[in-house]
Amino acid sequence: MGGDAGAVTGSMRECSHLLGSVLLPAGVLAAVPGADRMADPLRPVASAFAIRDAGEGDWPQIWAVIHDVITEQQTFAYDPAMSEGDARRGWLLTAPARVVVAAGDDLILGTANMYANRPGPGSHVASGSLMVARQARGKGVGRALTSDMISWARRSGFAAIQFNAVVDTNTAAVLLYESLGFVTLGTAPGAFRHPILGPVGLRIMWLDLRHPANATN
Repeated sequence: MGGDAGAVTGSMRECSHLLGSVLLPAGVLAAVPGADRMADPLRPVASAFAIRDAGEGDWPQIWAVIHDVITEQQTFAYDPAMSEGDARRGWLLTAPARVVVAAGDDLILGTANMYANRPGPGSHVASGSLMVARQARGKGVGRALTSDMISWARRSGFAAIQFNAVVDTNTAAVLLYESLGFVTLGTAPGAFRHPILGPVGLRIMWLDLRHPANATN
């Protein structure tokens, strides 16, 4: 699984909430406002969450998030029929890559993995993918996961982060990444078959970690 960084949210209402969230380093708790208004009352969201390294025991909930996102087919160019085994091998990457979850009260609200975008001559640029549980979207989880990825990439000495396939119609994700300093290098027109909108573009998005303007991310 590589460089998609896609499933944050799909609505402008949720996007405006994301853009107003607070940047969080790893392990810092964040309040989740409006938990009582979640769409699925049978699976309430915790009142606060923290970004932490993923553990083996987190996989069942991580898989639930991944499966929901890929079968929705609106933000990730993954096979919706992907097996759990293939998903596990593709998501739970080993060091020096990193896998994290946004967790609160033993509930996984989102997950991300991060790694070198390419081997060899391309290994100085990072990439990653992140997914947010459907009932936690618009609650600042995507911003916290992305901010954690940026901090990890900077600590690890990467020169930049490249997201290889951000779906153009995932407006909230695009605006979130732009608010954190990412720019779009180009868009492959019609490269993603959206189940509702038909062929839409895939963006390559880039964050230069050497640029002073991005020093606060």
